[in-house]
Amino acid sequence: MVVMGAPVVTAVSPGSPAALSGVAVGDELLSINGVSPMDVIEYHQLTDGLNPVFILHRVGEALDRRVIIAKDPGVPVGIEVSSAVFDRIRTCDNHCSFCFIYQLPKGLRKSLYLKDDDYRLSFLYGNFTTLTRFTELDAERVLEEHLSPLYVSIHATDPTVRAELLRNPRGATSLRWLKVLLEGGIAVHGQVVVCPGVNDKDVLLDTLLTLLDEYPDLETIGVVPLGLSDHSGEPTMRAHTQQEAAAVIDLVEAHQRRCKRALGRKVVFASDEYYLIAGRELPSLRAYDGVPQHENGVGMIRTFERELLRPTKQHHTRHSGFFQAVDGAPAEGYRAVRSSTHSTSEGDDRPVSILTGSYGAKVLPPLVAALGRNDVTIVEVENRFFGGNISVAGLMVAEDINRVLTTIPASHRVLLPDVCLSGDRFLDGFTLSDLRRDVEVLETSGAALRRALLHPSAPTQDEAVAS
Repeated sequence: MVVMGAPVVTAVSPGSPAALSGVAVGDELLSINGVSPMDVIEYHQLTDGLNPVFILHRVGEALDRRVIIAKDPGVPVGIEVSSAVFDRIRTCDNHCSFCFIYQLPKGLRKSLYLKDDDYRLSFLYGNFTTLTRFTELDAERVLEEHLSPLYVSIHATDPTVRAELLRNPRGATSLRWLKVLLEGGIAVHGQVVVCPGVNDKDVLLDTLLTLLDEYPDLETIGVVPLGLSDHSGEPTMRAHTQQEAAAVIDLVEAHQRRCKRALGRKVVFASDEYYLIAGRELPSLRAYDGVPQHENGVGMIRTFERELLRPTKQHHTRHSGFFQAVDGAPAEGYRAVRSSTHSTSEGDDRPVSILTGSYGAKVLPPLVAALGRNDVTIVEVENRFFGGNISVAGLMVAEDINRVLTTIPASHRVLLPDVCLSGDRFLDGFTLSDLRRDVEVLETSGAALRRALLHPSAPTQDEAVAS
């Protein structure tokens, strides 16, 4: 386990109860109402009532401060803290051969090599947990406080196969907690990472049938392919062939029909990546039943298409986790601050080059063409840093981007999706300032790309024809 310290105040909203009470950035939060909270969930509960009492330590002061935050029940305190977990992050003790953290090259930031298996981060940020470190006390808390939804990595329901996949004997038994959670009314979204020759074909079918039979209350199951970098040391791990990807899609779509008959809903969905590997047409956006596993790459492309081409239709990207409702939680995971600056040059009529990964290079050309611009170039950034089958835009790094920037005319605007950044920093450790030329960072959404390429109210070709 990774031991944390007392949370530190990283931001105070102007005019908030905390600001009016004298709380400052840098203050260390020792206790609230006499309790030292173990995580931001408990912090939120302690600060939600009337006039919470803080004990704070301020650097340079010998005595701790006692501060009463004058506020009504339900009113946010108005501070953000340094971490989501204060006592310790529960690290993962599995040794999955398909784990991407084991496939990272050496020399990256230390934080990138941290594997968590903490149900609290599952609740807050939508991280997937295997439940192999879940305990009776954890179950009691989740049920009592109704920490829902949670996100569970399943991979296989056969005890032997699951234990082998996780390389942990507890993998054979930890799905018992899944039944406890579901029977306690906790919404659970599941995930199956499919490794060719290991848990595909009959094993995958058995997994889906068992989940339908024994865990029918699962909200969704996302089926995603193995991501394999050149740094994997696992000889049994390999990428899907086109035929294998097509077989997974066929199996998933057949099971959707089975679930629809039995439960009235589809439950299981194959990720967009499977359709790209198989060279098949993606399902319609409506087929994803609200896109509940958007951040797992399920329905992401159709969502992007809707935002780009049909802005008059109200559609909001779904986000996993309960972050929005927990006052004070830091912006981590999918809610991390990607970049300090985003493009504001709407209406700029210069030619455009859009940087994207190999998958994006397949998806974007027809979508951009539908906007009626013929001066937009989609620039594929081949991922040589990770290698293997890594093709998503979110894993682009500065080293690879710099290689392609030299091929782009100086007269072009260069657009970069912010999904590959964390606080202006790429995974290879370089920052935006290390790029060979200036780029415009865009929020990774169809709506943001539309604003960058067109006036916000401009119709698409289809809309213009329809009118």
